Amino acid sequence: MNTYQRIELPKDGKFWVKVTLATGQDRIDDQAHLLGVEEIHAINAAIASGRPLLVRGEPGTGKSQMARAAAKLLNRAFVRHVVDSHTESRDLLWQYDAVHRLAEAQLAGALRQEPETIREGLSVSRFIQPGPMWWAFDWQGALEQARHTGTVAEPEQLDGGLWKNGSVLLLDEIDKAETEVPNGLLEVLGNRCFTPKGIGNAVRMTGNLPLVIITTNEERTLPDPFLRRCLVLFLELPEEKETLLDFLVERGQVHFPKASATFLREAAGLLYTQRRKALDTRISPLPGQAEYLDLLRAVLNLTSSAKERDELLKILAGFTLNKNRARPGSA
Repeated sequence: MNTYQRIELPKDGKFWVKVTLATGQDRIDDQAHLLGVEEIHAINAAIASGRPLLVRGEPGTGKSQMARAAAKLLNRAFVRHVVDSHTESRDLLWQYDAVHRLAEAQLAGALRQEPETIREGLSVSRFIQPGPMWWAFDWQGALEQARHTGTVAEPEQLDGGLWKNGSVLLLDEIDKAETEVPNGLLEVLGNRCFTPKGIGNAVRMTGNLPLVIITTNEERTLPDPFLRRCLVLFLELPEEKETLLDFLVERGQVHFPKASATFLREAAGLLYTQRRKALDTRISPLPGQAEYLDLLRAVLNLTSSAKERDELLKILAGFTLNKNRARPGSA
């Protein structure tokens, strides 16, 4: 029987594991993430089954941060790609820099280089850049290709993850892409290989299978064949008031340990009120965990006075929690 790498469940009676993350220069990323027991089970199941883990839920519930936290706990390299409406399935594998090749051709012509030199210099392989799945499948091969092109660097590892332990690939917001993207993804993951343009050999998975985590904000319906081949985790905020307040305060204490529980709970209460209003009037997006942390960060960075914090909390809540207002006369 094979033994698969796994994230250990908490042994201190808690329902989550705190993961401390690095913060890069000029970034305001949160430096901590609470990885819940349900999330740990889902991640371990995805590793053991070799299937992608599709994480569903509204924005601001920590879907993207979950993937990075998993990479940190597994000591794996972390690769992230944010999908948009222009993304094609090929972009996840490799990119062909036609503009750079044209510029090189024009320069070679101007310099009147020898035909053989021009052919070597304009070889298609010199303009193929490894995409996120190439890094996840075969880091060493992607690194060699990156050096061959001389135009792309390997993904930065803020948390010190080692590619020799495997990788965690985050494909963020897959619902923004056309149906062709998730369908194309299935073929590559099923075959565990692909062949880039102009490259003689196929890129194949090496070492530990990558943990592929895919997120969706439910803006577009995903194709059924794609869903059938994924494990699915739903991340949702609690609906009951006291449970939601406890949930938010717990996370606020992790991110801002010096803040008082009273202050954190008051901010959570403001979010709950605004969230209920949005639900009742069917306004989206709903304010969630991300907005709650933004509100705390803004107030705590602006003042150290407890009295001023209470005043600022109510003022800044209007900017951080109320992202959309109902139009006059709307239901």
